[in-house]
Amino acid sequence: MTWRELRAEVERELARAGVGPVETEARYMLERASGYDAAEWFEIADAAPPALAERKLRDMVRRRVAGEPLQYVLGGWGFRGLDLFVDPRVLIPRPETEWVVEVALEEAARVGLRRTRRRLSLVEAHVPAAVADIGTGSGAIAIALAAELPDVEVWATDVSEDGLAVARANVAGCAATRVRLAEPGAWFDPLPARLRGSLRLIVSNPPYIAEHEVSDLPDEVAAYEPRGALVSGPSGTEAIEVLLERAPEWLAPGAALVCEIAPHQAGAMTELGRSLGYETVMVRDDLTGRARVLVARTG
Repeated sequence: MTWRELRAEVERELARAGVGPVETEARYMLERASGYDAAEWFEIADAAPPALAERKLRDMVRRRVAGEPLQYVLGGWGFRGLDLFVDPRVLIPRPETEWVVEVALEEAARVGLRRTRRRLSLVEAHVPAAVADIGTGSGAIAIALAAELPDVEVWATDVSEDGLAVARANVAGCAATRVRLAEPGAWFDPLPARLRGSLRLIVSNPPYIAEHEVSDLPDEVAAYEPRGALVSGPSGTEAIEVLLERAPEWLAPGAALVCEIAPHQAGAMTELGRSLGYETVMVRDDLTGRARVLVARTG
């Protein structure tokens, strides 16, 4: 059997299982199993796959047909140009969270932090400012911030030791030398006391699903992604409320909290932010036009 024949077989199996888009998912799995990307496909299409690669591909197809999310099956996923390791210990990085990072980078520029993807020399580099990613999971937000803000040191926290293990692997794999992973702990608790009142930016993708909303989630989300990273509590806003209440003691004057939320939470969380004394509270829409990112700025 050639790679071309194997690909056709994979597409048939995915189609029978109702998994799709069939061609796209088959391509992702073949690329991961073979080590070749789409541009190199014709170099191997009519060659016989190595036995180990074929076994790896068939195992991925088996897991996908059983309902496991494609990202976990592949063992990795892209996030703002980064290739991140992901597995069921952490949430799958999503486009909505990429937009959260974009808003956070705009807030960073507002407070005077440079934004660039160019690697700076030691002469060009400044003394780092501190920012934090609270509830980092895979480390996606922290690493993305470090990649585009050359003058910052990013502190990342998470209550889950399993999640931090994934983040450590991603920090090492991305050579993100300015990301500091704190010891496991809830929210701001693991941060060094010296950072209190000095953070230029706090970013978070917290749990924001209510317990009664779990039944509405797609099966591959509810059955595979970590519940603690999805579900906040009875209302769904518990984690956001903690962030809004505690962030001011850690933020520098004029700094901002940038937090992912569910669209239906926008009004209540904006009102809460204003009642807590933030100078400016707004909600930014995502690229689909849905309220997605809460921005709360200190005076």
